[in-house]
Amino acid sequence: MKRLLLWILVASNILQGLTQNSKEASEDSENSIDFVHPYNRTQYCHWPCQCPKRMPRCPPGVSLMMDGCECCKACAKQLRENCTEADTCDRHKGLYCDYSRDAPKYEVGLCAYTVGVGCELNGVWYANGQGFQPNCKYKCTCVNGVIGCIPKCRQSRPPLVWCQNPRRVKMPGKCCERWICDESKKLRKTAPRHVSMSAYTGKSEEWRRNCLVQTTPWSTCSQSCGMGISTRISNENGQCKLMKERRLCYLRPCNVDITKHIKEGKKCLSILKQIEPMNFTLSGCVSRRTYRPKYCGVCTDDRCCTPQKSKTIEVNFDCPDGLGFSKNLMWINSCFCNLRCKNPNDIFADLSYYPNYSEISN
Repeated sequence: MKRLLLWILVASNILQGLTQNSKEASEDSENSIDFVHPYNRTQYCHWPCQCPKRMPRCPPGVSLMMDGCECCKACAKQLRENCTEADTCDRHKGLYCDYSRDAPKYEVGLCAYTVGVGCELNGVWYANGQGFQPNCKYKCTCVNGVIGCIPKCRQSRPPLVWCQNPRRVKMPGKCCERWICDESKKLRKTAPRHVSMSAYTGKSEEWRRNCLVQTTPWSTCSQSCGMGISTRISNENGQCKLMKERRLCYLRPCNVDITKHIKEGKKCLSILKQIEPMNFTLSGCVSRRTYRPKYCGVCTDDRCCTPQKSKTIEVNFDCPDGLGFSKNLMWINSCFCNLRCKNPNDIFADLSYYPNYSEISN
């Protein structure tokens, strides 16, 4: 009888141990499943793509980029803004999406700067991604060794073609200058009947279909090297309405040492010819045909070389996504070297004359 009770007690302990081990194994299995799949992740990309009919207009300094779903163009997210697999960060500013604070889902991150090289300006060192304001007119950012700036004075516009002598004046107590029409230099109001006023103003002015055509000269190129933008105001259109026209301009390549082409004993090279045929590139798109353009040269003294004669040509571009577009481009025929130059060490000199072109930020 005692032996039977002993066997019953041993069997009960063994059964209890097996039940406890099975329960612990079941809990471990559930925990393991929860660890692998803690949540159902939200899907931010949806196909087929549904893009808005109108292209978004991004604020100045914000890039217009393809979204993370490779569907539509969208304004890139900026520093410390939320980002997802669809809403990408502005890679042109060295930003990436940091998901570390959203563990373990890793769905929504924050745009942060990648580790990169800092910048130096006027003896002051700025870290990569650091924003600063060197003066009241510009807001700048250091992006991996390169300084990008946005003009803050964007309200004042140059007078239209009716003003023959526009001039910038300093306003008391204000940072930004203001455009005015200088009336102190008045042109002759009357002219012989056989002489057009364009002989006095130097601007294109003629009658076409009951419209007095008025066109300003093209502005200087927004970039001293590489692809830039030039503008003018003209009413040579079906509505006879004053409108701003734009064309691309390419004064000289950025990564070519033009000074080595200057002849011995000379200090300037007015023009440089492209030897090998080349394609123009714009936002990842390539010109359909090759060109051999002429460039404006450089000087080793205080002079600068600017276009003297040019014309406008149409360039067709093909893009990797199969789409294409056409742009007007300034074709340089000749250049000349002169003393009317900006300070070559002033990186803000070009920006001050182009106050409202968002195309350049992208």
